[in-house]
Amino acid sequence: MDHPLETRTGLPDALRVLLADHPRDGWARDPNFAGLVEMWLDRHLLFRRLMAAMRADAESVLDGRMDPRAWGGRTSRLGGHFVGDLHGHHRVEDDHYFPLLVTRDPRLEQGFAILDRDHHALDGHLNAFVEEANGALRVLDAPGFATGAGRFHAGLIRLERFLDRHLTDEEELIVPVILRDGPDAVGG
Repeated sequence: MDHPLETRTGLPDALRVLLADHPRDGWARDPNFAGLVEMWLDRHLLFRRLMAAMRADAESVLDGRMDPRAWGGRTSRLGGHFVGDLHGHHRVEDDHYFPLLVTRDPRLEQGFAILDRDHHALDGHLNAFVEEANGALRVLDAPGFATGAGRFHAGLIRLERFLDRHLTDEEELIVPVILRDGPDAVGG
């Protein structure tokens, strides 16, 4: 049972054991929230906001409310920021945080394996995102622009759904560990 990102609706209950003691609605009040947890959630919020902004822009250009050239510049800038920052974020998690956190509670080992597989799956979706964006950007002034922008928009909606699933599951696995064990859980 590998719980693929594309079909998962949440983590299995066995991996949400710490969430019962540290429910999401109490995270901000926990003494261990400030610092690492707050920063981590802020990064996740940034990724969600970038996705929402790119989706809104794509809808605006498809509806004729945004000039294709303005959309192209903004998409290039936001998309580059999004892809670069997300790759960097995942690299830090894979190389530093996950190896430390997996040792904090053996019940969560399968959860970290799922998150690792998510990162690999997201790499493929990010590659598709870049290809679809570049496809639309190459034809800004051509008759095929609407088709390319439509493909980009559809791919963006798909990526947004997968990314949100991953981020939510990651938060629900990792944040309770850090709240329980403090920032020392990751060498802080």
